[in-house]
This record gives sequence, structure tokens and C-alpha cells, in this order.
Amino acid sequence: MCSQKEFGMNDAGVRMVTRSLSRGLGAGPRGNGEEAAPLQRGEAAAEGRKIHHPVKRQRKAQSLHVAYEASDGENGEGTKMPSWAPQDWRQQLANIRTMRSGKDAPVDHLGVEHCYDTSAPPKVRRYQVLLSLMLSSQTKDQVTAGAMQRLQAQGLTVENILQTDDRTLGTLIYPVGFWRTKVKYIKQTSAILQQNYGGDIPASVAELVALPGVGPKMAHLAMAVAWGTVSGIAVDTHVHRIANRLRWTKKVTKHPEDTRAALEEWLPRDLWSEINGLLVGFGQQICLPVRPRCHACLNQALCPAAQ
Repeated sequence: MCSQKEFGMNDAGVRMVTRSLSRGLGAGPRGNGEEAAPLQRGEAAAEGRKIHHPVKRQRKAQSLHVAYEASDGENGEGTKMPSWAPQDWRQQLANIRTMRSGKDAPVDHLGVEHCYDTSAPPKVRRYQVLLSLMLSSQTKDQVTAGAMQRLQAQGLTVENILQTDDRTLGTLIYPVGFWRTKVKYIKQTSAILQQNYGGDIPASVAELVALPGVGPKMAHLAMAVAWGTVSGIAVDTHVHRIANRLRWTKKVTKHPEDTRAALEEWLPRDLWSEINGLLVGFGQQICLPVRPRCHACLNQALCPAAQ
């Protein structure tokens, strides 16, 4: 079964860099195959005491200057300290986790992670993940799930889709949003996958977004679900709306890609894989597009849009 890999950050702590011993953040193995261990605070002091040069008169002791690099796991969550982060974001996130603890939103049982055939070969599963994402644009999860079930009943593989005429394919995916356009995109993308990737899907965001009908949000989700790689934050209409309401962007953003870039500037990377499903479900149940249920939201006192 396609499963998402768990991406945790390195817990190396504080790395000390001296002129002679540092090889950078990604220091490789030594000549004998052993990993070069970073100096610890006590070891650095001991190094300074090892060498004594006899002198005729006492000199003023020189202090050893040691530079520190923050490791990827420092500060618990994140890769580096951002220059800006929204006020109260940790408490807001904790509250959203509490409100989403029931995992009973449509995305929790009808999202892309649940729309592929777990008994199919890996290559076919990845293709089905990509197709479900293409169908999901401007479409409710319930409608996407229904279309995927009908397609799977007919045999959802690259070869079968290419042999299906457009009219039949349209009937199978209707009533997803823009279904006529999606018939065209599905056929074009399937042909490219067969010709260039042996029926599999690309394993990079750049190649995925080059496919007809595949946008950045779909590409990042495909990387996470199909390949188990966190390549970026998947921002859909829910994530875009909620991030702006909570002021999780330094300035108001007009487009999802602007929101993605703004979030990735400060949100710790080890939260990137979680944030899409968390906010999508929150947007489906409480932070609705129209008439949000602010009275039921634990962030009512912390949300600028609720004031």
C-alpha cells in the first residue's frame, strides 16, 4: 500500500564549527569510514588545554572563538529560525489539532490517500493517486471518490484509460468540476506517462507540473502520497483561505502559490506534510468559506478575522 514516509528533522543539537574541524552541515565520513563527530562544549575546552607552549613571561590568555550552527532539529520543530513568524501560531495550531482530533471531516476518509486501489501494483497505485488529484480540482471529496470508484470498476490503468473513448470517460468521471476539460487532460497526461515514464508518474515536482492538468498543489500531494517525499506545502482553497484569516502570511496573498511560498518561509519543515490535511478538514467543518462557525472555534479570541 502506498504510504507516506515519516519525515522528522535531525536531532543533532548544536554543531560547533572551528577552523580546522568543520566540514559544513553535511560533513561526510572520514577516510576510515567513521562519521566525523562534532565537538561538544566540554571537548572544545579540553582541546584548548592540550597544547602548552613554554614562555618567558606570562601572556594574556587568548579565548578560543567557536562558531555555532543550529542543526535542523534545533528548537524542537524546524530547520532554522525564521526572520518573521505570526503571533500565537503555535497556540492556534494546537487548537486546530484539538478541533481536528476526531478525524471525521470528508478529507479524512475520502481524500487522495483513500482513493487508490491498495491491491494494485505500485506503479498503478501511483497513477491512480495522480488521477484522483486531477479529478479533485474544484470538486468536493465525495464527488471525486465516486468518480474514482467508477473508474476503478472499469480498470484504472494507463492502458485502459487510453483505450477508453472520450464519451465513456466523461460519463465515468461526471459530475466532477470541469469534467470535459479533465477528460482531455487525463488522456494527454496518460499518453505522456506511457511514452516517457513507462506508465509510471514522474518523481519530481518540476516534471509533474509539466503534465497537462497538474498544478503545484497536486504535484506536492502526489510527491507526498505516491512517492513518500515532502517536497513542499500543498495549498488548496482551504489552506489559502485559513492562512490569510489567521494572518499566517506576512501580507495578504491573492493566490495559493503565493500562500505556499509565504508559509514555507517560516513554518517548520517537519510540519509541512501535516498542514494540508489539518487545514482542509478544518475548512470543511469550521472555518467555512461563507459564514464560518467562529462561535465553535477555539481560535476565536486569537483569530484576527474573527474580531
